[in-house]
Parts: sequence; structure tokens; C-alpha cells
Amino acid sequence: MRHDDPRPLHRQVHEALLQAIEDGRLPHNGKLPSERELVEIFGVSRITVRHAIQDLVRQGMLKSQPGKGFYVTTGQRGYELQVLESFTATALSNNREPGSQLVEVKAYKPPPEVTRPLFLPAGAEVVILRRLRLIDGVPVAIQTDWLPAAQVPGLEQLDWTGPNRSLYDELRNRYHIQPGRGHTTLSARLATDWECEKLGLVSPAAVLTVDQIVFDRRNRPINMTTLIHHPERYPLTLAQS
Repeated sequence: MRHDDPRPLHRQVHEALLQAIEDGRLPHNGKLPSERELVEIFGVSRITVRHAIQDLVRQGMLKSQPGKGFYVTTGQRGYELQVLESFTATALSNNREPGSQLVEVKAYKPPPEVTRPLFLPAGAEVVILRRLRLIDGVPVAIQTDWLPAAQVPGLEQLDWTGPNRSLYDELRNRYHIQPGRGHTTLSARLATDWECEKLGLVSPAAVLTVDQIVFDRRNRPINMTTLIHHPERYPLTLAQS
């Protein structure tokens, strides 16, 4: 633990345990070390360890077995699919730290499979923005957005190398574009070698794909998005009623 880290100690312990769960060092159904052992491992108080464990229990990552201790749950908590909410906002709402690595951003003339869903004529320019998305510093998804260049002039010139720049915030605040509704398709397929490299998967591996079209309040397409999700690090949930 780093005492010069601005995060509280219990948060540092929480994130260290969460990372151990996600990378398999604490396997599903595996028993968590005892509080005494964790105190020795992290060099913190028992209260700090207990606080971190309680947070993981509330998140559904650990379960208590009376008289035996805490065990890693078989399934990880998911991130609720919100069509009109950005990746950054979703991560923050789950008390996680979002991040981003820019892969490419440019204006170009795409093929019909891009212009057609955006209701654009052949030869129209779009801006493509492709980023590797991170949760707590770990790659979880590859996100690609296509937007009509005429609606977002200069978007490709913005600095997208920062960790938390939100595309939806830019649409609302810079371009005064208000998302109104969306259409989402979920699927799965085998990952490409490049996707495996970026997401830390061992080939052959399956990925969850999310394809979205978002419309403004006048029912005009404003962007098309494809997300390639790591199936274990970024599982999705759907709230139903």
C-alpha cells in the first residue's frame, strides 16, 4: 500500500483484491485469505481490510459462508447496458475508474455499410474514433464510433489521448446535439488476433459485441458505435420490468 496515494487505504485494498479476482489469482469459488492474513499482506489495519471486503460483498464479487470465510462468487457483477450513457459515466456510476487509449481518429470517406445506417449519401465524410477502454487501468473493451463529419466539425482535432474524455459530453456541450433514443444489437463471435492482443485474451477467444445507432430528438442518426467487450472483465446486464 502506498501512503502517498490519494486514495483511501481501504480503496487501495479493494482495488488490489478486485484485480486479483479479475486476473484469476483469486479464482472463482476460491477462498479469500483470512482477515489476519490480509492485514499481514497489505500492512493495514483489520478495520481497513474489513471495509474493503464489505465493499466487494456489496458489489457481488464475494460471498460469505458462515464459519468458513469469504469466497469469490462464480459470476462477476455486470455493467448495466445504457444506450444513452457514455462508457465514462457507466464506469463512474459503478465506482470504478474509467480510462482510454486512443487507437485512431480521422475524417474519411467510408464504405456504404457505414454511410447507409447514418442516412448519409455515398461519398459523405464521417469521423471515426476508435479507443481502447479501460476500467481501473485494465483493458475491457474496444470502442469504435462513426459520426457524420458535417455535424461535428473539428472533432478529429480534439485531444482524445486523455483518459476520461466523453464523446457524449462533447456532442451535448460543444455541438449542442442531444441524444434522444437508440437501437442496440448484442451478439458474440471469435476475437481477431488484434482484438486478443488489445484485450489480453488468449486465442481462440470469444468476445461480446454491441452495435448501436443513436438518434437525436428529431430522429436523425448522430453516431454509430461498435463495442468489442472482454466477456469476463466487462459483462453486461439488462434491467427488466
